[in-house]
Amino acid sequence: MLPRLRVGSNDVIALTDGTGPFFDARVNAFPDAGDAQWEAADRFDPGAVNADGRWMLQFRAFAIRSDTHTLVVDAGIGPADSPAAAWAPVPGRLPEELAAAGIDPADVDSVVLTHLHTDHVGWAVVGAERRAYFPNARYLIQQAELDAIDRINPQLQESLVDPLLGAGQLGIIAGDTALGRDVQIVATPGHTPGHQSVLVESGRDLLAVTGDLLVHAVQLLHPELAYAFEDDPAAARRSRESLLQRLAEAGGHLAAPHLTEPFVPVAARDSGTT
Repeated sequence: MLPRLRVGSNDVIALTDGTGPFFDARVNAFPDAGDAQWEAADRFDPGAVNADGRWMLQFRAFAIRSDTHTLVVDAGIGPADSPAAAWAPVPGRLPEELAAAGIDPADVDSVVLTHLHTDHVGWAVVGAERRAYFPNARYLIQQAELDAIDRINPQLQESLVDPLLGAGQLGIIAGDTALGRDVQIVATPGHTPGHQSVLVESGRDLLAVTGDLLVHAVQLLHPELAYAFEDDPAAARRSRESLLQRLAEAGGHLAAPHLTEPFVPVAARDSGTT
């Protein structure tokens, strides 16, 4: 049984595409983190460090399914020839995870790409013919992300954006956008210029699929800490603190691609509010 969390009428399902080490020492990824902060993060998420002290990442997508929609947030590391192959543990197993969840790619109506880093777009467009893996879905990307593609990864223009445009499957949005019942895209810039997250909210229940708003538990416990690969660390911090504050006030959960556990409850102590 795949990990899942129910929010109102929505079933949020964690889809693990792979697991592997980060390509650099974690102290280089978070240069401002101190020993006490690392110790607290390792207690909170012991699975994120291996015996050699290397940072171990999960690579996840998430499905959000109700009786009116089937959404996928992010597209993982992808097949053996994906753009992430230079550093991620490809091939990923997203097709098997979708099958285990009972989801046919043809039944997915929207794919939200939180941002255009290679470990989040791997299964979006596949094969030598550059076809959309989800053939009937609109792929939703922020205009600000497309505007910055030459800085993020110019190769994705030809391998990802152009095929989706040609197929009429690219949905370009600007800012917050309602998707379906209780589901909303929210702009969370900073990690990349057009980074976005997905909120699932019903009554008092709130879950956020956060993309790379935070990438390690050290940023959950200390959201002021910058990640070395953030495009705009100050903007990333504002986005991270704002969304974590909202989750803490609601007693909500975050659904994180790279933490060991896919669903993490956010209390005030985790968000830096105490």
